[in-house]
Amino acid sequence: MDILLIAGLWLDGGSAWDDVVPELAALGHRPVPVALPGQGDGDSSATLGDQLAAVLAAVDATPGKPVVVGHSAAATLAWLAADARPAKVAKAVLIGGFPAEDGRAYADHFAIEDGVVPFPGWAPFEGPDAADLDEAARDRIASTAVPVPEGVARGVVRLTDERRFDVPVVLVCPEFTPAQAEEWIAAGESPELARVARLDHVDLDSGHWPMVTRPRELARVLAEAATPADDR
Repeated sequence: MDILLIAGLWLDGGSAWDDVVPELAALGHRPVPVALPGQGDGDSSATLGDQLAAVLAAVDATPGKPVVVGHSAAATLAWLAADARPAKVAKAVLIGGFPAEDGRAYADHFAIEDGVVPFPGWAPFEGPDAADLDEAARDRIASTAVPVPEGVARGVVRLTDERRFDVPVVLVCPEFTPAQAEEWIAAGESPELARVARLDHVDLDSGHWPMVTRPRELARVLAEAATPADDR
């Protein structure tokens, strides 16, 4: 199965998954990290539309129906792919993130400086998000962090095809529990996921960056999500 991997804010679209890719390949899948314009190529003028175009190009390039994985804010990119290609996306897997609604900004909750959103340091993430990060992991993430272009962060999400709700979704719960996620969705905090016909929750004991701290465990979760039920 082709598994497209979309990194969240500040992560280089390719290298963020370096520790996950060989694990997924060993489990018999074809992992494809998606290079996102503006996150690793130095293009500070990139927009959310540019990033979505890159994701859709990767979807269209697969011979079958891929699983599309979005980490954190990129849960919205994975969901936009399901909206744009509902008959092509086999499943959307969202790691530690909830898709934004139509008309909302992609990720406008951090400060813009000189046209980009720089990595804000660890203060906003202290607690469950960063609890499993040792100093080496923190240094690795911070030292490779890529400022996110303003055109990406403030890009407006547009969802147009209600067939997206028929695309199966797996919500991977790292720094929160499946019970918490279910409670938030029931309370109306994720209107998009509340309407998904088939939504599964998977617990993953990690912080917000399991591709760094739990790559093998994350790969197993993704492989399980990508394996048809009859083949398990």
